[in-house]
Amino acid sequence: MRFYFIGAFLLCSLAATFSQQKSSIITSSAYTKSDTISKSKTKSYSLSEVSVSSLRAGDKSPIAYTNIDKETLSKSNFGQDIPYLLSTTPSLVTTSDAGAGVGYTGFRIRGTDASRINVTINGIPYNDADEQGAYWVDLPDFASSVQSIQVQRGVGSSTNGAGAFGANINIQTDNYSEKPAGEFSVTKGSFNTQKFTMKASTGLINKHWAIDTRLSSISSDGYIDRAATDLKSYYVQAGYYVDKTSIKFVTFGGKEKTYQAWYGVDSYVLPNLEYPRTHNPAGYTGDSVAPYYKNQTDNYVQTHYQLLGSHVFSNELSMNLGLHYTRGDGYYEEYNMGSTLSQFALPNLLVGGVLEPTSDLVTQKKMGNDFAGGVFALNYKNSNFNAQLGGAVNQYLGDQFGNVIWAKNDSARLLPITEYYRNKVDKKDANVYIKASCDLSSKLSLSGDLQYRNVQYSLHGPHFAWDEGNNGRQILNVEKKFNFFNPKAGLYYRPDLENDLYASFAIANREPTRSNFTSSTLPAPETLHDYEAGYKYHNNLIAIGLNLYFMNYRDQLILTGKLNEIGEGIAVNIPKSYRSGVELMASVKPTTWMKWDGTATLSNNRILDFVETVNVVDEYWAPTGESVSNLYHNTPIAYTPQVLANSLFTFLVEGVELGLQSVYVGSQFLDNTGSKDRMLEAYFVNNLRCSYSLLVPKMCSLNFAILVNNVFDQKYISNAWSYPTIAQDNANPVYNSSSTVNNYFGCYPQAGRNFLAMVTVKF
Repeated sequence: MRFYFIGAFLLCSLAATFSQQKSSIITSSAYTKSDTISKSKTKSYSLSEVSVSSLRAGDKSPIAYTNIDKETLSKSNFGQDIPYLLSTTPSLVTTSDAGAGVGYTGFRIRGTDASRINVTINGIPYNDADEQGAYWVDLPDFASSVQSIQVQRGVGSSTNGAGAFGANINIQTDNYSEKPAGEFSVTKGSFNTQKFTMKASTGLINKHWAIDTRLSSISSDGYIDRAATDLKSYYVQAGYYVDKTSIKFVTFGGKEKTYQAWYGVDSYVLPNLEYPRTHNPAGYTGDSVAPYYKNQTDNYVQTHYQLLGSHVFSNELSMNLGLHYTRGDGYYEEYNMGSTLSQFALPNLLVGGVLEPTSDLVTQKKMGNDFAGGVFALNYKNSNFNAQLGGAVNQYLGDQFGNVIWAKNDSARLLPITEYYRNKVDKKDANVYIKASCDLSSKLSLSGDLQYRNVQYSLHGPHFAWDEGNNGRQILNVEKKFNFFNPKAGLYYRPDLENDLYASFAIANREPTRSNFTSSTLPAPETLHDYEAGYKYHNNLIAIGLNLYFMNYRDQLILTGKLNEIGEGIAVNIPKSYRSGVELMASVKPTTWMKWDGTATLSNNRILDFVETVNVVDEYWAPTGESVSNLYHNTPIAYTPQVLANSLFTFLVEGVELGLQSVYVGSQFLDNTGSKDRMLEAYFVNNLRCSYSLLVPKMCSLNFAILVNNVFDQKYISNAWSYPTIAQDNANPVYNSSSTVNNYFGCYPQAGRNFLAMVTVKF
């Protein structure tokens, strides 16, 4: 019902917009190329920035960061998830389960996965508090309601929510529209991909009130077989604005249904002509008539509510406050072949006069969660001193439980819906920080940042995983308290208007995630010492930058290459490891009609000592309880390419804009052994974008755009998992490091050449 209500509201707002346009109230809106920002718009923009200024890096911050504005986002927003819109950011790698950027997508920055990258929206934590990941599939087309994004690499500045071990991503949602406005956008493309976006804004009502809305729908069949997505989302903000105060209520959310594609393609089928690259093993039933279960899906609804207030006391002092609440509900529905009924709290079934202990089952792994809290920041700034005092208090409550909803041999439906596990989590997270920077001279600035963070984590109850040792569901019994102190300091030197140098040191700590607790007996918190130094040169023609980093870890939770039952990566603590590298950035604009932007990362990422455990499995791939341990020294960290490069040529001729993006991702290992038998090959992909804008005086603007992904039709794999095993040998049951290892892994092939075309009308 929520989506129907918002849709009706959007249509009413559009109607109001059209009627005012007919009265010639709008002659040149913010959507046209003329009349960019009026004085009052400047005031509103500055006031909106108050809500994120305490978390963002500024002009003299000794931090490696990238700002992406609304115009840049809109050029690439054909319906793919936000990680794909950030693909030109240094040290960033994207991947898509469905192969085309719609649905479940993932990203890594400096080799760090999303569960270690902090994401905030208007200063409020977005990461799932339990698993700490950022699931963009739950916010489809959110980029259409985003004003700007800042990506801070490394530890970055102190923020709210999960600890940052690779980057911070700070998102600010749309400013209000000063004039009534409307927008309608349609995208069509390969794999039956479709996106519909409708936006409407009332403009300022009585000079103080404004309402802005968006409704979106995205669907795609995906490149991978049956990797279909059906996504809906909305965004509404209603605000009261005066010169020094704004109070804004924001609500946004998404509803997604996605066919599971997170298992990848078995490596042994890729060279086999019997299976194409698009093969998806998820939902296999073994039935010759219906070989795949049609509802092997992930279903989730997430709704966010934010109440944001900002006040400017003077030219030096301002404050922002925020209250938030998020509700999430969803489930995975799965087909399970040959399941042991007793493991699901079910009796044996009578089939043909015989009691059968096994049956194919359909289960739903369900979850419901609540996340609520508040954030604050007090900001002081004068000509040579800048300080922020801020923090947050949040609580997460979540239930996870599983039901059996169908059994194959229960034709008479004698079995009721049965719950076979349930666990509860309670997580409290509070932090306070103080940041300050001062100009020691006209050229040199000093900054400091201190944060204290307290985390209390409670997880109890049976898990969905089966514990063979105890012949029952894994029992979770976690009670942990963490106290983290995260100091940071840096220097920024600007000898003249064209040169900048900086250096910084930061310490960060973070707690384990739910999957760390469920896959490891005693996971330890992680500690990172981050050293950064950089140089920037810029004039009217060229801008270049260089950033050096050395990230030294203690007990880093590093991905092993293996997955758990629901496709999440398994990580283990590594006592000593580091990530180091150099990031290069350049931008050249030799003429008014051509520009080139490029980035490159050269890195060395190592584990000092690593113990690999290889399980012995029987003919059904079930672990026998035996294993072999192998010790490695100075090995590369999994999923961290040593070479990354990104190039973007942009041409603008008589209203036509042409962009050619080239992405190179070097080879990367799937586990931490450095074995070339478990390595993804490097790939080089080019994407071409073309757009044309047409202004219809006193009516609207039209924008036509087409995106050709993977222009040269490269067959590449962006992600994979690895599960090396040793086959059980009853004739020779002695296993050691010389035993033959089967390098079994699953791959995520990405789409070849594919197209997206978009038409946008702005009123």
